[in-house]
Amino acid sequence: YAERIAVLEAEGLEAKEIEKALKQEKLQQVPNIGPGVARHIAGFFADEHNRQVIEALLAAGIHWPDPKPVATGDRLAGKTFVLTGTLPSLSRDEAKALIEGQGGKVTGSVSKKTDYVVAGEAAGSKLTKAESLGVPVLDQDGLMALLGS
Repeated sequence: YAERIAVLEAEGLEAKEIEKALKQEKLQQVPNIGPGVARHIAGFFADEHNRQVIEALLAAGIHWPDPKPVATGDRLAGKTFVLTGTLPSLSRDEAKALIEGQGGKVTGSVSKKTDYVVAGEAAGSKLTKAESLGVPVLDQDGLMALLGS
C-alpha cells in the first residue's frame, strides 16, 4: 500500500480521501465487487450515523453470521461437491471451508451437475445416488489429494 499512498498523496488527496480510496481498492479485490459497489460500501461505512447504528446493534447483542471464507486458491474452481457421512478427522463445516477456500462449491443434493461426492462413514442415499449417476466418489484422503494437502 505504501506505493499507492505515495501516488494518492502526489495527486493532492487529503488523509481521509486516501483512506477512503484504499478501502475501496481493498473491497474491489473481493470477487464480484466492482468500483461502483466498492464506492457505495465504503461510503456507507464512512457515514458516522451508520457506524453509530451498527455499534448500537452490537451493544444490544445483535450479531451477524461470520462471512463465508473468501477463496484463497482456485484449485477447485467451478467444481461442485456434496458431502455425506462422517469424515474421519474433518467436520462437515471444516470440509466445506476447505473446498470453498479453493474456489469449489458445496451443495446439499446430488445431481448430474455434481462433480464429486465426498463420502464418509455411514453415508446414505447421497452416496447411492452418486453411484447411480456415475458421479466420482471421494473419501477424505481423496479430497485432501484434490486440495493438494
